[in-house]
Amino acid sequence: MMKLRLCSLHYGVCANIWRRPVSHYCSNSKSIISSSSIEVKPKLPLYLRPPSFSTSLSELTKWHKWAKNLASSVGSSFVHLDNGPDSTLLQRELNWLLEDLLEVQHHSRVLPLLKSDSNENADVAVALRVPLEDLYCAWRQRIEERRPFQYVVGCEHWRDLVLSVQEGVLIPRPETEIIIDLVEDVALKNNPKLAQGLWADLGTGSGAIAIATARTLATRAHGRVIATDLSPVAVAVAAFNVQRYGLQDLIEVRKGSWFEPLKDVEGKLAGLLSNPPYIPSGDISGLQAEVGQHEPKLALDGGIAGTNDLLHLIDGAASMLGPGGFFAFETNGEKQCKFLVDYIEKNKPDSFCNIKIVPDFAGIQRFVMGFHQ
Repeated sequence: MMKLRLCSLHYGVCANIWRRPVSHYCSNSKSIISSSSIEVKPKLPLYLRPPSFSTSLSELTKWHKWAKNLASSVGSSFVHLDNGPDSTLLQRELNWLLEDLLEVQHHSRVLPLLKSDSNENADVAVALRVPLEDLYCAWRQRIEERRPFQYVVGCEHWRDLVLSVQEGVLIPRPETEIIIDLVEDVALKNNPKLAQGLWADLGTGSGAIAIATARTLATRAHGRVIATDLSPVAVAVAAFNVQRYGLQDLIEVRKGSWFEPLKDVEGKLAGLLSNPPYIPSGDISGLQAEVGQHEPKLALDGGIAGTNDLLHLIDGAASMLGPGGFFAFETNGEKQCKFLVDYIEKNKPDSFCNIKIVPDFAGIQRFVMGFHQ
């Protein structure tokens, strides 16, 4: 059954995320990272951990009541402070945490008991994926430190994927899903041969765009994707997610800054995609606490106007894309979109064609896309 998770992270517009149970776990040890070494070992998402711990139903009920009260105490204070989550959303997150904590086959038995006031079956043992004391710590961090819920449970539900995320990796947003829609509905419909080519996802983070793109290409031809990131944490997490979905033969993860790891494929790319840092430096401190205080600044800060990396991507796309190649970049909104289009028309008039601005789910002008001449 699909379950709705509402995103509580805002630096743009947030939309709904459909949660789908995932059973794709690949233990293939084939290396997919072309860098000197893996410096970071990815953390296993909560829902994938074995239920190696146990507590009594009464103790779990005690924690649950405490956690509910802590969430209720927030009220709408975070909303007024920085457009953060209110008590209703935090209560919903608490339910999701319980679902990830318990084995699926025990949901129907344990969850109703937690919500009742009955002392019946109080001594029944309940298997957990983490120790009970860790749950107290994790929920305090969520409320008192505003640690993102996705970091608490170690995953994010995005399109039809459940992606591992952790500190040091940007949490993928719902609006970024539109980039994949543009690949499917614009790029490949306009030129089906692009599905046979080599694509790149720059600043891959969790690998979301690369994985979704590879799955899209695989339904049409045998295209491949190179995913790059400067962060060793992101490189390790992206590679972990690629392995979980069994896409090692379609996606190669490379460590490096933007186009540096792609020198061997200059002028050969069929597609170039990115959700780069685009928040103006002066706006970082005013972001929702979950974002500004916890997510990697490297993945957020786009310079004084927020366009430093976007301009670098446009300049690089002119030489990296092959004839007819497609690009799509996410921006901070209408002002940045118009700035990029003006920049292309004035500085790259012979490099690109069919340049368009595309809105996100809320109607905000969010993406710039086009084709290489």
